[in-house]
Amino acid sequence: MTKLENPVLMATIGGAQGLRGEVRAKAYTADPGALGDYGHLHSMDGRSFEVLEIREMKNVVVVRFRGVNDRNAAEALNGLELYIERDNLPDEELEDDEFYYADLEGLEARDDKGVSYGTVTGVFDFGAGDLLELKGPGKRPVLIPFSEASVLEIDLEAGTLLIDPLAAGLVEDPEELSKFTPDKPKKKK
Repeated sequence: MTKLENPVLMATIGGAQGLRGEVRAKAYTADPGALGDYGHLHSMDGRSFEVLEIREMKNVVVVRFRGVNDRNAAEALNGLELYIERDNLPDEELEDDEFYYADLEGLEARDDKGVSYGTVTGVFDFGAGDLLELKGPGKRPVLIPFSEASVLEIDLEAGTLLIDPLAAGLVEDPEELSKFTPDKPKKKK
């Protein structure tokens, strides 16, 4: 059994496809057909899955794993999330302004005055664009748009995001920004 140190979600298994153990899966890769290119996939309970065959079908992929040979075994995997280790993602293929969403988690969101708005705890897409979840000490999580207007700069080495709090929806009035002091964001009423 394998315990991943820095897991990255690659796919979620849906229902069984046919009678020979194939499953439908939602792949979170840029090229869904490349799901098997990252090596073995792992579940959080420690199981490992080797992709034998993969083909695209509408908005999912149909996958056959080693050891999953019938419909019953395939149905038992329904809803299972599959991960790889972050180190298995190819960094050398990224452009200077590209990164993996997994690398954003843990970055501190600050404005140009040094005011901290929390740490990125998740990246979500509910259909209308990507959102970053920020969580500060003693605060409820907030979602901000992950857009060029809201997130001005990403510095992975420094562990920070430079954000525009007005464009991100963290403040409603530009004059509210002058009331903030570094590292102490104003509490909402």
